[in-house]
Amino acid sequence: MQTKGRSRHFIYTDWILIETQFDPEQLHSKETVFTIGNGYLGTRGSFEEGYPHASPATFIHGVYDDVPVVYTELVNCPDWLSLVVIVNGDRFRLDQGEVLRFDRQLDLRYGLLSRSLRWRSPSGNTIDISFERFASLADPHVLALRCHLTPVDFDGLIEVQASINGYPENQGFNHWDGLDQGKTDQGIWLQRSTRSSRIELGMAAKVRILGTETEASLQVNTAPGYPSLNTTFLAKAQQTVTVEKIVTVFTSREIETPVSAAQEKLADLSDYATLLKANEHAWHEVWQQSDILIEGDSTAAFAVRYNLFQLLIAAPQHDDKVSIPAKTLSGFGYRGHIFWDTEIFMQPLFLFTQPAIARNLLSYRWHTLNGARRKAAHYGYKGAMFAWESAVTGDEVTPRWAIGSDFYGEDVRIWCRDQEIHINADIPYAIWNYWQATGDDDWMQKRGAEVILDAAIFWGSRVEFNPQRQKYEIRGVIGADEYHEFVHNNAFTNRMAQWHLEKAIAVYDWLVENFPEQATELEEKLKLTPEERSHWQDIIAKILFLYDPSTELIEQFEGFFQLEDINLADYEPRDRSMQPLLGIEKINKCQVLKQPDVLMLLYLMRESADFPYNEKALQTSWDYYAPRTDITYGSSLGPAVEAILASDLGKSTEAYELFMRALMVDLEDNRGNTSDGIHGASAGGIWQAVIFGFGGIQLTENGPVANPHLPPGWTRLKFKLHWRGKWHDFDLHQGQVPQDITRQLQYLQLSLSANPPNFDSEVSDPSGLPAFSSPPVPITPYPQREPHLPHNPNIQGFIFDLDGVLTDTAELHYLAWKKLADEEGIPFNREANDALRGVSRRASLMLILGDRRYSEAQIQEMMERKNRYYVELMQNMTAKDLLPGAIALLDELRQAGIKIGIGSASKNAQTVIERLGIADKVDAIADGYSVEQPKPAPDLFLYAAKQLGVEPGQCVVVEDAAAGVDAALAAGMWAVGLGPAERVGAAHVVLPSLEGIKWADLRGKLSNIPRQKQ
Repeated sequence: MQTKGRSRHFIYTDWILIETQFDPEQLHSKETVFTIGNGYLGTRGSFEEGYPHASPATFIHGVYDDVPVVYTELVNCPDWLSLVVIVNGDRFRLDQGEVLRFDRQLDLRYGLLSRSLRWRSPSGNTIDISFERFASLADPHVLALRCHLTPVDFDGLIEVQASINGYPENQGFNHWDGLDQGKTDQGIWLQRSTRSSRIELGMAAKVRILGTETEASLQVNTAPGYPSLNTTFLAKAQQTVTVEKIVTVFTSREIETPVSAAQEKLADLSDYATLLKANEHAWHEVWQQSDILIEGDSTAAFAVRYNLFQLLIAAPQHDDKVSIPAKTLSGFGYRGHIFWDTEIFMQPLFLFTQPAIARNLLSYRWHTLNGARRKAAHYGYKGAMFAWESAVTGDEVTPRWAIGSDFYGEDVRIWCRDQEIHINADIPYAIWNYWQATGDDDWMQKRGAEVILDAAIFWGSRVEFNPQRQKYEIRGVIGADEYHEFVHNNAFTNRMAQWHLEKAIAVYDWLVENFPEQATELEEKLKLTPEERSHWQDIIAKILFLYDPSTELIEQFEGFFQLEDINLADYEPRDRSMQPLLGIEKINKCQVLKQPDVLMLLYLMRESADFPYNEKALQTSWDYYAPRTDITYGSSLGPAVEAILASDLGKSTEAYELFMRALMVDLEDNRGNTSDGIHGASAGGIWQAVIFGFGGIQLTENGPVANPHLPPGWTRLKFKLHWRGKWHDFDLHQGQVPQDITRQLQYLQLSLSANPPNFDSEVSDPSGLPAFSSPPVPITPYPQREPHLPHNPNIQGFIFDLDGVLTDTAELHYLAWKKLADEEGIPFNREANDALRGVSRRASLMLILGDRRYSEAQIQEMMERKNRYYVELMQNMTAKDLLPGAIALLDELRQAGIKIGIGSASKNAQTVIERLGIADKVDAIADGYSVEQPKPAPDLFLYAAKQLGVEPGQCVVVEDAAAGVDAALAAGMWAVGLGPAERVGAAHVVLPSLEGIKWADLRGKLSNIPRQKQ
């Protein structure tokens, strides 16, 4: 299927981007869009023959040089593309003569860029010309170009000049000194050196002519800095002549003698077709791991692959001393500098599909630690302070001033270099996630730990203790939202610093236990003392975080709520960000955001459900901050993240709109700055939006699990993820029951059946996910085992369900469901509510809806609406809502030294426990975020036992639902059922309630169970 791209003359197929018309007004943005590369270098999609005011560029990872006084930048390397065609004396170029037909294609499958056209010269000769090029993924030092020339209506002379242009510029500045050039039996070569950094480059090229009636001879032209291979031949009408140009390139970063290496490599290479085949094979291997298949939305199907392609060609496969710049290797934007964009936005794609590349990206930060240490020392701090913008050494390369377009205007100070310090926690965040996903202990102990610990030392010296508040503060910063400078106690920065210190302590303890020699070495190297570690713990406990516990609304930074509130809709329509509209001084005083800040924090804490993330905080923060975020022209980093959070909130339409805004940022140039280079962070965010947002991937101890909510129209979503050494395949479909409730629905069907059938095996699709059908396919229920428990049980742990056991939230759930049902016009009463006991939210909704048909978006919205009603009712809960006997038994168990856990399917369990005032009586919580499978699967209780550090056979589960009792028995635990025997009769002990229950009496009952049941 094909779809037409808006105003860009684009057609999208599954794998190929087709441009149908050349538009000179879009020259520079299209050069970006048609970038190719191979992880070593990237080449913009400029024309081989050139074009007035074009911006051709080839960027090689790590080749940086200084512009005196101003900045360091990634260097535009010699242009390998140059191929001039002269037809009977007329030089072929698109701004002269007449273009009769034009077609340009980028084939993502093989990284192959091609262009075909029919051109009539000023003299009236018509010729078909086609170009094809690729940067070999099989050998990163090999580049190849092929041109087909077919005269249409004439016989005549054609001259071809194939050159290396040694005079590339970075927007007016030439970084190269000429060293030498020459010819060999193979062709030509060029030697250059960067002026300041003294990086040497060697490039060699050879040309082959095919299809001429007589052999075309090649002449070498060695004009200084512009070596060429030239040939002239007689062309016949309707006969095709092919020109193959093969180029090799090396730099002194990877080899001592780059010129010799380039020459030797060139001599060993075969023809274009052979090189192309090797390249295609290499790409096939990459797409086997990284492809995402989308059916039902052809634009998204191509555009997602396009964004992945642009990241894949910028990713260093064989070099761990470089990283991906914010604009990848595709443009001059941000001077090729590396930001937090790489770790937070781009790295997850590689972490879960190409983990070796993820390791390379993080190793770059380890290699640049000394630069981060120099920056910290410069500002008077300890440890490592990572640069906001980084290049080779890790020293700060953010320009100090931005020069405006107004010649008489004042330059603008760029404060990010001084104040945007959250990157110091963002990098450890990525390192921690890499470790969790790969289990790469070797890399962690040799490199990752040093980065995490040294960056943590910085926080210890950066925070300030406020004796009046008895709190630690971080003052004078810029948060993720860059519209506000010099703010105090930015929520994102403070919480990320706290999180970082928490993980630094965990890593340090892990090192001491598992790699004591490495721990000692780092203690000495970093001057890491017990006092420092104690200081970290104090900061963790006392850092200031501004939020309202009753509403869970987080204040972005101190005083944000006192700023002027403006309505962004009043400024529409517009074609620029709010900062130039309001001015820097004005926007600092308004509640308008460049990009998500609090919402970004919630997203980073989302996967692990760490504070402050929970459903209420997300809803509250969304309602407040989303309308105040300049999502259209602020930062391109925002839309993809907001798409994920909107999806979480059941805002399906809004999620898809945000997703498409991010998805098409370069293909449609919807911000007007694609000419600067690919929006790398947005491309990485796209991958996360598809996988974590629409695919609903959650990471568990047993691997990634899908809880899909596909956008309307998407009929299929297929991808694979690498997790702890194993590949996990996912093949998701529209309307598919999310994995976390599939077993429950199947079990419900069985339990409600008069004659439950028996089945030998689970029905599943090839992806490993439960297959969806309507009604659900029944499977064998979880076995209600009669475990061989000891005669005198050595009970070490108790796991309590919440609802109906410690408190009675059933009434709150009933009122919430009742309100929803009334709004939807669905009959619902207390008798119907009884069938929902122990059932997950979605399964409950499905039972309420019965045969009524609703879209996935409507289902998501209803679930969230019900939860919102429930959370509102829950706010009034207090310790008075504990059921009789609950607090007495909890206190007695604690006095007996027994560990206490909570095993509740609710995702609000943490909040309920806090409202009831029993948080200090609980040692572990297993809730709806903890495991893949809900009750009656044993997973929740097994997880709780693991958190308690107690063997399953030493645990007692207290439940009031049949599904919970079955789960306890399946886990090999003791089961105490509360309620009527017809509901919980499978439990070892059945009680009416906890009122009057003593531990000694209960232990006696349990001791007699095995003898009675035998």
